[in-house]
Amino acid sequence: MELAARLMRALTDPEFGPEDGDTRPDVSQVSDEELGSLLVAAHRVDATAPRGMAAVRFAVEDAARERRPRYTPDACRRMFEVLVEQYEERGWANLNQALDVLERCTGPLPDVSEQARALVAFWLEKDTARQPYALLAIARLGGDGTLRTAVERLSHDVGPIVADEIAVVAGLPPAEQTLLSGIDRDHRFVSPDAHAWRRSADNPAYVAFTRRALEAAADRTDAIRRGEIPYRADKAFTDREITTLGQALRVALLRDEPWLPELFERLLPGISLAPTAAKTLPSQALLYEVVRAAQDFPTPELVTAIRTVRRTVRHAGVPKQLDKMLKKVDTALAERTDVALRLPGLGFETASVGGPPAVGVLRRAAGDYQAVVTVAESATLTWEKDGRPLRSLPAPVRRDHSALVKEVRDLVKRVNAQLVTLVRALEGGFTVDAVHPYGWWRTELAGHPLAGTLVRRLIWEIELAPGEWHAVLPETQERLPDAPDDASVRLWHPLRSEPHAVRAWRDLLTEQRIRQPFKQAFREIYLLTPAEEQTRVYSNRFAAHLVRYRRMFALFRARGWKSDLLGPWDGGDGDEAERTLAGGRWRVRFFHSWADWAGDEELASTDQVRFDRLEAGAWREAPLADVPPLVFSEAMRDVDLFVGVTSIAADPDWTDGGPGRAYWERASFGALTESAEARRDALERILPRLKIADRCALDGRFLTVRGDLRTYRIHLGSANILMEPDDSYLCIVPARPPKDGTVFLPFEDDRLSLILSKAFLLAADTKITDRTILTQIERGA
Repeated sequence: MELAARLMRALTDPEFGPEDGDTRPDVSQVSDEELGSLLVAAHRVDATAPRGMAAVRFAVEDAARERRPRYTPDACRRMFEVLVEQYEERGWANLNQALDVLERCTGPLPDVSEQARALVAFWLEKDTARQPYALLAIARLGGDGTLRTAVERLSHDVGPIVADEIAVVAGLPPAEQTLLSGIDRDHRFVSPDAHAWRRSADNPAYVAFTRRALEAAADRTDAIRRGEIPYRADKAFTDREITTLGQALRVALLRDEPWLPELFERLLPGISLAPTAAKTLPSQALLYEVVRAAQDFPTPELVTAIRTVRRTVRHAGVPKQLDKMLKKVDTALAERTDVALRLPGLGFETASVGGPPAVGVLRRAAGDYQAVVTVAESATLTWEKDGRPLRSLPAPVRRDHSALVKEVRDLVKRVNAQLVTLVRALEGGFTVDAVHPYGWWRTELAGHPLAGTLVRRLIWEIELAPGEWHAVLPETQERLPDAPDDASVRLWHPLRSEPHAVRAWRDLLTEQRIRQPFKQAFREIYLLTPAEEQTRVYSNRFAAHLVRYRRMFALFRARGWKSDLLGPWDGGDGDEAERTLAGGRWRVRFFHSWADWAGDEELASTDQVRFDRLEAGAWREAPLADVPPLVFSEAMRDVDLFVGVTSIAADPDWTDGGPGRAYWERASFGALTESAEARRDALERILPRLKIADRCALDGRFLTVRGDLRTYRIHLGSANILMEPDDSYLCIVPARPPKDGTVFLPFEDDRLSLILSKAFLLAADTKITDRTILTQIERGA
């Protein structure tokens, strides 16, 4: 109580500054009710306030974002007064803030009708009323007359789709209006958090509206195509209609409504193709809004529809923009494991080509020839005549069947994109511990002509009796085990297995040369360390590394992490990349900061990893010991990837001095991370099968290679090389390692390929002709 009183005085008395000046105080000890009262006071602190007062304000606001403040009836009333004051002074106030305090009020709601009427009057003076859902909820507090006025104003000259939306929201009970206001957007380029959409998706009246709105939009594009509505480029829908339709689509996508696929077949071509030969679009803005909705809640059917219009749209710049946006859609679909596994068959059949294993095959006739699309590890296109394979595309087919050639080539790209998405979705299922019915898994995954080629190379567990899981690798079995259709199936993870079982699976994969779609049997495991038990709420396991920042930022995006771009500008010196896991119930944050320039490249320094649990709609920091082991392991695996791939320690040609050089020398040959340990385990199995096996040996952190000129030690983490007897450094900067299949690898790993390519080169060092390498070798030989 004493702390709350001191903070309140710091927010209301400019002469009373915090004892430690600009430092933000720790407000973690104040209660939720005290935090609510402090937040009301913080809203009265503006940019001209003393720095000490501002520091308290920022601390309170940050705490409110992490927690769920509670408000006494008096604090609720004062918040409404503050919002009126803000509007009078600044011409804007956040109406959702007003609804938020009412939702969290600890007692009887105060009478705020006067303030509500004032806020509505302010907002209705504007040409465009922002936050319409919140405005209607506030208007109800002002009385029936205020609500009618707001409805009339918001429904005026907006078209039937938006008018329908306003009528639906105005007719909802106050509590449902408040819930729906969570998806209220000032503009369509910023989307609310996922939990706001989930609360709205439970509203039957709004769900019914989503179908009416989207079908009305499709009806309008049909009418434009028939000439019943005059065509004007990019004018099929107003800005407000586009925002409304985007919100409706997100709710329908979140619910995975069964009527959506048929609607996509009408709406997507309708907004992307002009009814004339023009290269314009009926609504480029709505097309992009649909793709943004797909980034939030993708479905395979919507992704397919977007890719279809991407191939047919005539506007020169749209395909490039769609390609950029689709990268985020693919990543998001991989995270949405409940729908991403719904893979269409596309006319493929399961067949055996040259003996088992079975693959997916599709044949299309082209005169006397046939196009054959085969799906094994990926989709490939070949051509046949009279059942005999041809080396290249036949000239008659190129000349007479150009449309078919384009179609099957596009099909190969589409299938490969779907396979990548499927792999991501399967791998993403680890953190949610995804479980499937055995009957569905057997037919729709293991037996699917496209998915089966991936699924059968993964290890699965079938629950044959309660708590009794039986692991199988379908690729090695003639028939799947007998089990009831409702038995549970899940992906096997080494974290749930004994070490001897993990070793057995790794041996089997290596012996039978089975390459898994992603690293499973050789997957790294990250367990809580004693040091992390001591730090309790954060991990320093991957702190204090220097990394190439732009490469790491690209990896954030590729792995589904969110992060702001750092740089040498105000506020760009530090950030926390974050990713939600376990179906949105957990969040991991990886702290990093901008460090320096290295030539033309930017460097960043890595810091702590922290975890948050979603509780009552708000994120709360959690002790590492409370994080589910699979969630912890998979999150730390991502961070290890970011550091391992982008660390300057992995650069064999690093020559910069200063702190960067000191870090490089320390980390280039340092202790192995979990990913490097997995690499070592794979090498133990691979080396005996190589023709250079008698020249190689594993020695701690190194692969030792005996050449004729010298002996070399290749670090299993960085792939950098030391030469015996003096541990002099050998710099080799090879091209990308070849992937010609001459050396079998049980999983994809560029660093492992690089180590092996260096080993082959150095084992035959007398055959090296590159003088830059020979000079280094001969210097100490």
